[in-house]
Amino acid sequence: MYKRVLLKLSGEALAGDGEAPFDNNIISEIVSQIKFIIKKGGQVSLVIGGGNFWRGRSANPEMDRCKADQIGMLATVMNAVYVADFLKQKGLSSVVMTPFTIGTMTELFSKDLALKYLSENKIIIFAGGIGHPFFSTDTVTALRASELQADAILYAKSIDGVYNDDPAKNPDAVKYDTIRCKEIIEKNLKVIDIAAANLCFEQSIPVVIFGLLEDNCIVKAAMGEKIGTLVTVDR
Repeated sequence: MYKRVLLKLSGEALAGDGEAPFDNNIISEIVSQIKFIIKKGGQVSLVIGGGNFWRGRSANPEMDRCKADQIGMLATVMNAVYVADFLKQKGLSSVVMTPFTIGTMTELFSKDLALKYLSENKIIIFAGGIGHPFFSTDTVTALRASELQADAILYAKSIDGVYNDDPAKNPDAVKYDTIRCKEIIEKNLKVIDIAAANLCFEQSIPVVIFGLLEDNCIVKAAMGEKIGTLVTVDR
């Protein structure tokens, strides 16, 4: 079992297949698995994307990139506040931390404070990215995992692992059970942001990439069971 994990969820994962921004059945299942991990003595933090509300400049291709990214940051805050309330309804304590002040809705990120919350069995939801444009939620996931010395990053995605090609376009694409982080960088496999992959490699943080819709997937990944693709940090 990984003692301290950082779970990365896409905003689209919260929406499921529906038109509404949130699918409460999916979120309830995610929360139930997080609760199980906490009861087993694990420490959990989250990074949630904002794609269920906003996708880059898709609404207006002529929009300034910085402004588009700022809207994306705020979208992740909305998702974090929603999931934090869902956790509370299920008897779990959580804190939303952002790299910029948002009144009393979130707390300003502090490594020491985050580690204190984790030791108190609180779940931390990191929102707002790193507070600057041009950086993806993958990057802030790797950054926060590095700062907190996480034992692993768990990437719950719509695809069930890492393939040598896009399985949606190539039915003969081969899935990796394990792959070195260095290979993802060298082969430019677009499963996680290259900047994030580099940071995970430098800090020796293994990554588990798996499909969110598989039964008990988050628990299996946190427990070190075989699921999806394990991205190792072998040199």
